[in-house]
Parts: sequence; structure tokens; C-alpha cells
Amino acid sequence: MTSSSPPPVVMSTEQTPEEQANIDVAKEYMSIAYSPTKNTGADSVQHICHEDSWFWSPSTFPGCKTPMDYAQSHSVVMKSVSDLKIERFDQAWAKGTHVLLRYTASGSHCGEAYKGIEKSDPPRKARWWAAAIFEVENGKVRSFTKDWDQKVMQIQLGWAPVTGSEDARWNEDMLRDPEKARESGQ
Repeated sequence: MTSSSPPPVVMSTEQTPEEQANIDVAKEYMSIAYSPTKNTGADSVQHICHEDSWFWSPSTFPGCKTPMDYAQSHSVVMKSVSDLKIERFDQAWAKGTHVLLRYTASGSHCGEAYKGIEKSDPPRKARWWAAAIFEVENGKVRSFTKDWDQKVMQIQLGWAPVTGSEDARWNEDMLRDPEKARESGQ
């Protein structure tokens, strides 16, 4: 385990067949939505989402109301972070129709300009963590709630301004290396 990896999570692997099928649907959605090649926008995930499904992540994707909207918005980000990948699912479990996926992702600004910010040479890299809570009904996504600290990724990629501070929550060096901040005890 590297210093930037969270400790391993021990979860019960006892899922009902239906719960495992729900995990598989959520992972299928993620494999498409997080693929720079498979995600071509909303239509990429429409086949695995209910027509009246909903999405919730007001602080990071305020304009998105459905999982299809999220895939569309995320496809724009991936044009800039064209090597984006989910490194691993740190947690994946279901209880009934609800699925939790906590994951580690990474990528670099190696693609198109992002909101007028050109890639650097070499491209800046980022690694971040997020959680996705899905509700899966009859083999399709009914809802998707995302919790993600986008600030860490945006600062690592040079997309967010940071002013100097000794406080680890606002210190650029600490935000570029969250594990360093954690180890500092601040």
C-alpha cells in the first residue's frame, strides 16, 4: 500500500443475487460514464436508466437532473482529462435496491482546453476519491447521488485558484497532495 492509498476496507461479500446484479448495473453505468471512449454523452447510458430517473449532486453538477445529464456533463470533462480512469472501487456493496460505490479515480489534463485553460507540458496529473449512491430498480438506474470533492482534482490539474494559507484546507501544496495534509494532522 502506498502512502496515498486509503486503508483497505473489509466488507462482507455476502450479497443476495439481486443485490449483486444491482452492483453490476451501477458498475456498468460507471464504466460507460467514466470512459473517455464509451461516453459520447447522454445517449451512452440511456439504455440502463429509467426514463424518469434522477441525479443529485448540486454542489458539483448543479445543472444535472438525470443520470443522462451527468453522463453528458462528464463527457465534456473527459475531453480535457482524456485519460481519466477509475483505478479501483474501494467499496462496493448493496442493500436491497441501493448500491454504494466509493472509488479512486485519476487522470491528467492531456486533452482539450478546459474552460479556456490549456494543458501544460507535461500535463498536470490528479487523483481523487468520490462516492456514488445508486438506486437500481428492475435492472436499470432509478437514481444516482454523487459525493465528490472536486476541489482536490481541480487544484491538482491547475483549474482552480488557491491563495496562500497555512490551513491545510486552503494550502495549495496540501491540496495537491491530500495524503500529506492528512499526515500533517491539520
